[in-house]
Amino acid sequence: MVSAYNSKANNQTSKVPVYKNYINGEWVSSKTNELYDSVNPANSAEVLGRFQKSSVEDVREAIAVAKKAFQKWSKVSAPERGDVIFRLINLLEENKEMLAVIITKEVGKAIRESRGEVTKTIQAMKQFSGEATRLAGETLPSYNDNIFAYTVREPLGVVGIIAPYNFPLGIGIWKIAPAIIAGNTVVFKPASTTSLISIKIIELLEKAGVPAGVVNMVTGSGAVIGKEFGENKELKAVSFTGSTDVGAALGKAVAQHGGKMQAEMGGKNPAIILEDADLDLAIDSVVTSGFFDNGQRCTGTSRLIVPKTIYRQVVDRLVEKAESFVVQNGLSEEATNGAIIDENQLNTYLKYVQTAIDEGATLETGGKRLVQGDLKNGFFVAPTVFSNVHSNMTIAKEEIFGPVIGVFEVENYEDAIALANDTEFGLSSTIYTNDLKKAFHFVRNIQSGVTHVNLPSTYFENHYPFGGKKESSIGPREQGSTALDFWTDLKTVYMRP
Repeated sequence: MVSAYNSKANNQTSKVPVYKNYINGEWVSSKTNELYDSVNPANSAEVLGRFQKSSVEDVREAIAVAKKAFQKWSKVSAPERGDVIFRLINLLEENKEMLAVIITKEVGKAIRESRGEVTKTIQAMKQFSGEATRLAGETLPSYNDNIFAYTVREPLGVVGIIAPYNFPLGIGIWKIAPAIIAGNTVVFKPASTTSLISIKIIELLEKAGVPAGVVNMVTGSGAVIGKEFGENKELKAVSFTGSTDVGAALGKAVAQHGGKMQAEMGGKNPAIILEDADLDLAIDSVVTSGFFDNGQRCTGTSRLIVPKTIYRQVVDRLVEKAESFVVQNGLSEEATNGAIIDENQLNTYLKYVQTAIDEGATLETGGKRLVQGDLKNGFFVAPTVFSNVHSNMTIAKEEIFGPVIGVFEVENYEDAIALANDTEFGLSSTIYTNDLKKAFHFVRNIQSGVTHVNLPSTYFENHYPFGGKKESSIGPREQGSTALDFWTDLKTVYMRP
């Protein structure tokens, strides 16, 4: 939750630390002299910090600094740039628990999930540090035996990065790392609700040896900073993770001045359970992908598609699992789920629940805010299952970003995959079956950028490319062997000795 800074709030919480922007290797105040608060979603009275409400002028200053730093950084050898990320690995390892606690306090997620995010971030840095020695072109034979021809990859220049709140450490760093390994300089805008963990990202990058001006950070409104990112011709590329509406609008703005755009956006990810599936495995996996992290994962399962022969059995078992969740302050070791990110997302969850009921879906469990005991001070919700969901309903079409799974009944596998593809999104998907023929048919025909067989739709490994189809993604994939594609230009060289 983010609230405007005012003098009354300042008097009430004078001990709350104030954090600054990071420009040219220094911590500096915004030219607006305005701040905003970031609060703990498990206890909305706890202000975690005050952050700069940056202006367009602040963004332009950061871009100008990054442009100047590019002249030197782009000349540093790629392996030497990779050494910075290699050093970052040890710093992340040394600070694992501190980082996990901050993530839980800012995002609300259970501490188990926050530790997992830190671990995944470390794995990603191991991958990226090695990519610095694989910034490869290709050499091909020419038709003319007097010509030597090859390609090389070159950095773009100054780039903008906009990270989301749900994986603020992981996504923030795994955008920044390949960008600077490729030789670019960065202006980073974190989510306002997770500004504190982003401060820690910058501190760790500074300790790892990132030179002044190579990575800069401005905090504040997406409407202000994002608009400038879209319109400023000095930014040669923008990488964004967030909602489809915002990503699509930003992509159009960037394209108008010839910039490159990469966006990972929404998902309405399907899971199919067939009659021959291992039901224990399938239900546990759906719970993992649909309910953990309060469903605040772009790859989370929100549409569960089941043949009518096992439909009621699946619904009942899913309800049983949902009702076994321990929803507490995420810092509790017993918590299955913590709080959702803020009051706005709480209201979004409640709105979609009511809409589903109004449109005729059956609420099997959940669908409410949890207020017992200490939970009343935070934004806690119950894992939610709807049955009798149909493709024309709002919860079948729109991303909720909450712990809500709608269960659809179909006649057979053919109907299941048709329904799975009946969405404007195409990020992740999964099927649970022991039928190898159907598994391969599903993999070939499902319209998603990431897919799975007998695994949660959220499963990923950093050394494989990540991205979606349809309205889930714009531009080249993130991570894996293709991670540097977006961050470089390809130059073809023809040489006659």
